[in-house]
This record gives sequence, structure tokens and C-alpha cells, in this order.
Amino acid sequence: MYTANRKRLQKLTDCTSKASKHFNRYEIECLIKLFYTLLEETAEKQSSIGIDRNAFRNFLHTTFGMTDDMIMDRVFRAFDKDNDGFVNVTEWISGLCIFLRGNLEERTKYCFEVYDLNGDGFISREEMFHMLKNSLLKQPSEEDPDEGIKDLVDITLKKMDHDHDGKLSFADYETSVKEEALLLEAFGPCLPDTKCTYIISSRRKDNANSFAQMQILSRWIECWTWSKEDLCSNPDSPT
Repeated sequence: MYTANRKRLQKLTDCTSKASKHFNRYEIECLIKLFYTLLEETAEKQSSIGIDRNAFRNFLHTTFGMTDDMIMDRVFRAFDKDNDGFVNVTEWISGLCIFLRGNLEERTKYCFEVYDLNGDGFISREEMFHMLKNSLLKQPSEEDPDEGIKDLVDITLKKMDHDHDGKLSFADYETSVKEEALLLEAFGPCLPDTKCTYIISSRRKDNANSFAQMQILSRWIECWTWSKEDLCSNPDSPT
């Protein structure tokens, strides 16, 4: 069983609380319990060191309604700081701190990391094209849809490429978001939408306590999440 015993949970909570800016000790303990619940439900071997890509993507989909495979993969990479293919409990807490409660500066860095597909420090024209093509609704049209997306990329660059080098640096992106916070997710949703209804009905129901805990935590997640409107009106608010 992956469930942390009380002594281990207390020690882990104490250590993690010291480094957390946005969660109190009780909230961190709840998130650690959720981590081990997910790990127990999805891991094939007890030796697993964390939540793997598929389990993490399933969490993003069932809890936050995310459907874009490319974006979900990039969110996983943003959480998986040591690039070992798993999100460990420390990465889980630090990632959720920004994902759920980060201020505008923290979320700007996070979103840029998600959108920088090849990790070279820039969002290129090609990366914009792939992300927008992937995220926009496909509608039947006589026109070539790729041409419409290319036009959208041109408009985006005209709006956000402040140094006019044909790609977005972090400075370009940060300046644009500060001017207009709605550009934070210009290339696809990679943050939770507070208008979503978080239902965990797809989780296993053979353990009543575990299922009840997941339902409660899902409602807590909704309460913990900063809305985009909150960020626009108060970009420095941590919680």
C-alpha cells in the first residue's frame, strides 16, 4: 500500500510546508493524501517513485476537463522538474502551488514553459502554429484551415513580438501578459478553469472513504483555484 503512515505523513507535511508559499499545512497534508491515493490507484508496481505521464494526464482530464494532448504533456513536463518521467510528491505540491494559486508572475513563467515546446527559450512561429491548430475547434470550411491559423499566428506576432525578431522570448511574452492578462493562455488552456465542475465520479468507488476524500478534495481544488478575472484585477495576490 502506498498510503503514507501518520508519522511519515507528518514529517513530509512539515518539510513541504516550509517551502510552500501558497498552501497552509492542512492543505498540504490533504494534497499529499491525494497524491498517494492517485499513486495507489494508478501505479502498477509499488516501487514506482511517482505519478507517471498517463496517470497525470488522466488527472488533468478528469479533474480539470483538459483535452489537448500536447498541452497536457507539456503541463506534465512543467511539473516533472527532474525529467525522470514521474511527478514525485515534492514536484506535485510545488507544481500545484503555481497551477492552483500562483500569482501572475509565477503563472507567466509556468505558461511560457508549457508553450516553449522544444525548451529553447522561445515560442517560435512553428510552435504557435502547432498549438493553435491543436487547440482551435475544427469547423468545416471551403478555405484551407492552415491558412487561417497562419494568419492568426501573424496577428499574434504583431501583437506580442515586441522586439520584432519573428519569435516570442520570455520578455516579449511577459510584457504582453502585463499589458493584457488574457494573453496568458494565448496558445491553449494550461491552467484550471474555475467555471468547470470538478466531478471525480470516474474514480473507483470500491473504497468509500477514498472516494469521499476525492470528492471533498475536488471541491477544495475549486475553492483554491484563482480565476483569470482575479489575476487580472489583482496580479500579485498569492491566494
